[in-house]
Amino acid sequence: MPTYGFHASHEQVSPRALLDAVAAAEEAGFGAAMSSDHFSPWSERQGESGFAWSWLGAALERTSLPFGIVNAPGQRYHPAIIAQAIATLASMYPGRFWAALGSGEASNEHITGAPWPRKQVRNARLRECVEVIRALLAGEEVTHEGLVTVDRARLWTLPAEPPHLVGAAVSQETARWCAEWADGLITVGGPQAESVARAYREAGGRGPLRVQVHLSWAPTEEEALRLAHDQWRSNVFAPPVCWDLDRVELFDIVSRDVPPEKVAEVVHVSADVGRHAELLHSYAEQGFDEIFLHHVGQEQRPFIEAFAEIVK
Repeated sequence: MPTYGFHASHEQVSPRALLDAVAAAEEAGFGAAMSSDHFSPWSERQGESGFAWSWLGAALERTSLPFGIVNAPGQRYHPAIIAQAIATLASMYPGRFWAALGSGEASNEHITGAPWPRKQVRNARLRECVEVIRALLAGEEVTHEGLVTVDRARLWTLPAEPPHLVGAAVSQETARWCAEWADGLITVGGPQAESVARAYREAGGRGPLRVQVHLSWAPTEEEALRLAHDQWRSNVFAPPVCWDLDRVELFDIVSRDVPPEKVAEVVHVSADVGRHAELLHSYAEQGFDEIFLHHVGQEQRPFIEAFAEIVK
């Protein structure tokens, strides 16, 4: 039986409202939660982007849920700082925290003023960051010179057990690469999800398989589609577009003429909770251990209440 989790989308919901939403999700029967980690939203219409690491401390304290985050170390975040953040949360809340590590998007990382590297360089930088973070979580003093630089770093607060470092992948190629170093995999929902998970397992990947499913629910089909189109039409673009655009304004320009039907190809849109349940169950049949539901509307409580029977 998979665990159904709640996705906390900082790009769409204020931190205070999101904290209330994740508490409501636990009360409704959701068994886990995960958090985005953005500096900016994908659209002016989304309109939020709280600091995820501050929020995680409050959310872990407010609930008893296990939590994860998808983070991109190496440019906006130095890997030693991320290691310290991971270690602190894992020390405070043993066994309840994991971190997925990815190569990032220019929309968040450009703020440092550093050049945005090509994908191969970003992957190499990420691999260095993974090794630095693992060594620090193991209590080692780390000095490293490469695509990232670390000078005699050591963590003084360590958890009893290092939390899992999870690979984030949306392609079979990246999933196979993640299998070399990750303690699990997270991908996004869609027709490619099963093949991405299979590629990870066939390459020897260990640990849980997780999937984040974008969905839109409302009392009517028209409203569910309207919500999806309003909030998520700037997210329909495949890599490298979604990786390389660096400003909210650009996402809004390129998505201006995206029709609702295109959004429905990447967001499961329905007013029928039963249809959503069928889709979610299909991911369980594909072998995913944890299925995170991301309702792309900004009002989360009606969605949580409507899906309570599915997630229990």
